[in-house]
Amino acid sequence: MPDGTQTTEQNLVVSDTAAARIAKLREIQGNDGLMLRVTVNGGGCSGFQYAFDLVDKTNEDDVTFEHNGMAVVTDGVSLGFLDGCKVEFKDELGAAFFQIDNPNATSSCGCGASFSV
Repeated sequence: MPDGTQTTEQNLVVSDTAAARIAKLREIQGNDGLMLRVTVNGGGCSGFQYAFDLVDKTNEDDVTFEHNGMAVVTDGVSLGFLDGCKVEFKDELGAAFFQIDNPNATSSCGCGASFSV
């Protein structure tokens, strides 16, 4: 686990598909330290929206979740919305994207990028 990260009893599951995609992105960019950052921001058509970034450093309040040696990081505030969620990677006809399967969401928009709790 990278320095500066915390452990927590909250849970964010990283799927096999998400871990494989992070590994592929590491290879493409030539950076073995790349991690997927998932944050939850206010906004979107349903109240909150997910944001995905590739980073190679963590912040003081980050929590790291790993699967198959690949890391997903999030901040403490976002983790409150992501507890019990699963990060997946979808590769469908015409689109490839990270997606959050959020059992806590009471509704979401049609594209799945925003949600409400």
